[in-house]
Amino acid sequence: MIVTITAPRRLRGTISLPGDKSISHRAVLLNAVASGEATVTNFLVGADCLSTIACIQALGVRVERHEDMVRVYGMGLRSLREPVDVLDCGNSGTTLRLLAGMLAGQNGMFAVLTGDASLRSRPQHRIVAPLRALGAWLDGRDQGNRAPLAVRGAHLHGGAYDLPIASAQVKSALLLAALFGDGPLTLTGRTDGRDHTERMLAAMGAAITVDEPTIRLMPLDRPDALQPLSLRVPGDPSSAAFWWVAAAIHPDAEVTTTGVCLNPTRTGALDALRAMGAQIEVANQRDEGGEPVGDVTVRSSQLCGTVIEGALIPRLIDELPILALAAACAEGETIIRDAQELRVKETDRIATVAAGLSALGAAVEATEDGMIIAGGGNLRGTTLDSYGDHRLAMTWAIAGLVAAGETVLHGAEAVGVSYPEFWNVLGRIRE
Repeated sequence: MIVTITAPRRLRGTISLPGDKSISHRAVLLNAVASGEATVTNFLVGADCLSTIACIQALGVRVERHEDMVRVYGMGLRSLREPVDVLDCGNSGTTLRLLAGMLAGQNGMFAVLTGDASLRSRPQHRIVAPLRALGAWLDGRDQGNRAPLAVRGAHLHGGAYDLPIASAQVKSALLLAALFGDGPLTLTGRTDGRDHTERMLAAMGAAITVDEPTIRLMPLDRPDALQPLSLRVPGDPSSAAFWWVAAAIHPDAEVTTTGVCLNPTRTGALDALRAMGAQIEVANQRDEGGEPVGDVTVRSSQLCGTVIEGALIPRLIDELPILALAAACAEGETIIRDAQELRVKETDRIATVAAGLSALGAAVEATEDGMIIAGGGNLRGTTLDSYGDHRLAMTWAIAGLVAAGETVLHGAEAVGVSYPEFWNVLGRIRE
């Protein structure tokens, strides 16, 4: 799919966001092993989350979906059925990694997890090694580092693990496996990734305590110990970030995103934009489904360069492509460092973002763990490719709103992974 974008005179609109992708995944996965029925509304109907539903259904759990409402009929902790075929996780690393943890504790079950070419190329040793330390049996290509991953459910034990990287997927895989263990799991180290799994487990009755940087989870002592959790999924801040940056870099813009998840582990993009001088207003703050939410309005701003590094990186890792675009439109230099995780996303996002921004006329230097962006704006339209990466596709679409001339995007359909309505919303706010 090829889309051509030109710069509009102004941007205006109030946007109701799709449900958060991370929370949508977990709502299905955890309710699948709860005891009873749960209703999830504002579920993200994107390709990644639909892969999670398909895998859970293949494991014998009844899941019904009506547009963005999902009903999960959980059958209890150890009730998953051995799949008769390979479980296809599509492009979703969350599906593969969290399911690997969950299935590792289903004693006696055998399953194979795979996905598309992009997912099969991503490293999996980061979950395989710690799960093996809990007694799990996993193997795959490249000595267990690449999918397809074979998982044979085993009797797991508790233990302690020091997380070397801030990865919510690794942390969540271990917590899901520990539900089936025979002793407590203690996690230390880089536990500062997204905490949606911890919040949801606590809301469902699991014995989990969080005392930064230590997380301790007791295994469940009964098959029906996990209670179903019905919730409305808050708006996805990773999706909202594209509209925040669009408003900040456009000369005549005011855009409001409603019901955004404001979990502190997810608001790094707002903090980075504030540091760059963006005009941001947060209103109507409240709590939904155990998560803080609010309405965020961003207006045209004079941005300046900044440094994005350290503890901020896990809080905005998925938003770094669009923040790099903001940096290209700011005055002064922006340095992004400590973000080597970008190298192993759907694409090597350091290389692809730097190349795309350079093609748009920005001065960018890719480094091993980030980028140095000179800033200055004056982008010019060009032809770009998403390479099948949804965040690249949306970043280049936003670039087209401020670049001179036409920006032609190949692979525009990639937005369907996380934001199927993206192009419709873009058309609405530019009119």
